[in-house]
Amino acid sequence: MRRGSTLFLKIAVILIGIPVLALCIFLVPKIGNFTAELYPDVAFMKYIVLLVVYGAAIPFYFALYQAFKLLHYIDKNKAFAQISVMALKKIKNCAITISILYVAGMPLFYLMAEKDDAPGIIVIGLIIIFGSIVIAVFAAVLQRLLQEAIDIKSENDLTV
Repeated sequence: MRRGSTLFLKIAVILIGIPVLALCIFLVPKIGNFTAELYPDVAFMKYIVLLVVYGAAIPFYFALYQAFKLLHYIDKNKAFAQISVMALKKIKNCAITISILYVAGMPLFYLMAEKDDAPGIIVIGLIIIFGSIVIAVFAAVLQRLLQEAIDIKSENDLTV
């Protein structure tokens, strides 16, 4: 396969990571401070917000890295190999981890929305949870299809 065939997708992966990095650097500390201002008697809530958001950023970037590696495997004609299945499995696990972290952090979203009278905060949390679940299911389906294709390919290679 030509090397540039997945160039657009590689650029898209990079462009997805840049705004999230900017949010983590500039917006997340402000959200943590805002939470501390809303609940001054519960000072550790700021650190819980930071833990949830930064904790979800780690698997997010790991999944982006795995997607980049998967695109590299496609460029090298190794798409139907076990390493591609493993990359999809890691992407699935990262998406599940992100959704679990945000489900665990939903009480924080609720408390912030209740105190600030902004129900949109809860909707943002639900969108992140729903999006990561969709990605996990999609990666699981692709993983299963790719594994079946690899099995069929290896079976055909054994028959002469």
